[in-house]
Amino acid sequence: MVDLILLEDEPTLREEIAEFLESRGYEATCAASMAEFEQRFDPGRHRVAIIDIGLPDGNGLQLIERLRATGLGLGIVVFSARGTSTDKIAGLDVGADHYLGKGCDLDELASTLSALAKRLDLRPRERWRLEVGARRLHAPSAPPVTLSQQDAAVLHCLMQQAGTVVGHQEINRALGAQARDDEQQRLDAQMSRLRRKIQDDCGQILPVKMLRNRGYCFYSPAEIQD
Repeated sequence: MVDLILLEDEPTLREEIAEFLESRGYEATCAASMAEFEQRFDPGRHRVAIIDIGLPDGNGLQLIERLRATGLGLGIVVFSARGTSTDKIAGLDVGADHYLGKGCDLDELASTLSALAKRLDLRPRERWRLEVGARRLHAPSAPPVTLSQQDAAVLHCLMQQAGTVVGHQEINRALGAQARDDEQQRLDAQMSRLRRKIQDDCGQILPVKMLRNRGYCFYSPAEIQD
């Protein structure tokens, strides 16, 4: 879907927001300070920024001003505990597209991001395609990768529900595996091997996110062929 960067200094909230966004199909890069944002922000990749205002090393409004001065077509959403009318006006005046208070429901944040993506015409990435019978995965603009039966079964399970979180038990049922105490560790190990294989064979990063204690999400548009 859309690559975004999240700037939030409070660790628990940052993790909660990132996991929520990833469950909605976003690829989220996290930063805890303005300095870390500057290090991790990739203008060729990140198309939306979610920015807190009160930060340990400065004011997020100054960062927004700098971003707007570059002329990048970046979507910017302020997500801040500072929620007075004066704060909101200041944020919008320096170039934020939207200004949300931290007391809002995360579904409101998701709706705001969806509306922003449509307005800015942030088109989704090219589709990944899985050939089930031939056990081949086609990454965008890359040669196909031949898969093992087990890897093909895992990807089939994830790609047919692209954009949603698929739990460990459901993936194990797709594999025909019996429930075991170490099922999560075994799936994590398999997914790590599969990521390495895809990157080694076709140079692409497999768009699968692990959400701790919940499962996995294939976060790019996907197509499945028999």
